[in-house]
Amino acid sequence: RPQPSAPQAKNAAPGPSSSGASAPVAASPSTPYRAAGGSWSKGYHTGVDFAVPTGTSVKAVAAGRVVSAGWGGSYGYQVVIRHTDGKYSQYGHLSALSVKAGQQVGAGQRIARSGSTGNSTGPHLHFEVRTGPGFGSDIDPLAYLRARGVRI
Repeated sequence: RPQPSAPQAKNAAPGPSSSGASAPVAASPSTPYRAAGGSWSKGYHTGVDFAVPTGTSVKAVAAGRVVSAGWGGSYGYQVVIRHTDGKYSQYGHLSALSVKAGQQVGAGQRIARSGSTGNSTGPHLHFEVRTGPGFGSDIDPLAYLRARGVRI
């Protein structure tokens, strides 16, 4: 499998909202949540994609503890964070990791750099919000962010 590489770009997401939440990257969504298709094992897209160049700074959307940071199969290099509200956020297809499992992170803190690792057709951030740490418990990630005052 590919190794995480050095950052190539330095785009930054806006800082945290008044509720303490933050956008994961400074970009508009490129593939929506629940888009149908055979590209995804559930038959639909379980997150939202943001088409950004490799090396774009990826931020934690809320404070929490890193559950995992490493290789995630089809997600490539990924970070999963458990937030104080009990929800989990996942960031996939990363090129470089800035955090380790067990680490506490703050909203808006850089946790990684975007990439195209795993099952990916080009550089982007795959972002999910879940009710549990594993695949299959996805909820609408944009609704989650918007409910916390994040403009996407």
